[in-house]
Amino acid sequence: MLEVRNLTVKVEERVVLRGVSLSVNAGEVHAVMGPNGSGKSSLAYTIIGRPGYEVIEGDILLNGKSVLEMSIDERSRAGILLAFQEPPAVKGLRVAVLATAALNKRLGAPDLTKPADPSIPERIYSILERVGLPSDYAYREVNVGFSGGEKKRHELFHVLLLDPKVVILDEPDSGLDVDGVRMVAEVIKELKNRGKAILLITHYARLMRFVKPDEVTILYNGEVAARGGPELAERVEAEGYSFLNGGGR
Repeated sequence: MLEVRNLTVKVEERVVLRGVSLSVNAGEVHAVMGPNGSGKSSLAYTIIGRPGYEVIEGDILLNGKSVLEMSIDERSRAGILLAFQEPPAVKGLRVAVLATAALNKRLGAPDLTKPADPSIPERIYSILERVGLPSDYAYREVNVGFSGGEKKRHELFHVLLLDPKVVILDEPDSGLDVDGVRMVAEVIKELKNRGKAILLITHYARLMRFVKPDEVTILYNGEVAARGGPELAERVEAEGYSFLNGGGR
């Protein structure tokens, strides 16, 4: 479903990814691991089309079609969604208003403020509770006063609400206690069972105690340093990244 081919990317004058290739199919979880500064978030931002991430070589394909000429909005409507590592707070914008506008946009409704489908409010309440947030969070300002864990839960709320084809989860377990990590794992399993392609970006292997990835790629200094199955994540858990020997494959 999602394929990254020989991707080299620069931000301003600095190369942040070098010849990165990977793929994730429908109903699969592909974990991307690596230490700080290895290029994990740069990969996610490039896939969604964030401005400033210039592809100088390679391609990104969704169902066999290149998305490089698509805007960030067009990629979103095509079915690619990123749950951010550090989602911003937006004062004055209520959670329900943002969620309603996003759903209305997908339905092609001209008015983004009023629910185009009468089931939208109940759907919002139900999914908030699914990710462990009370339904009255619908009336809170987006991420304003939210704890780190609440922000992560709110990001997962949008994933379940918008039902994308490709889900990129950037550090979804950071800031969560063990119960929160279990909840994230349950959501990932649910998405996998629904045939979503999941790119799971993380530093640590603790989330893989609860959900087993189909494939693991380790990035180091912007390159693919290692690739394997779940046992590779277990090795990282046991040894850290020292076995890479400076990024060698």
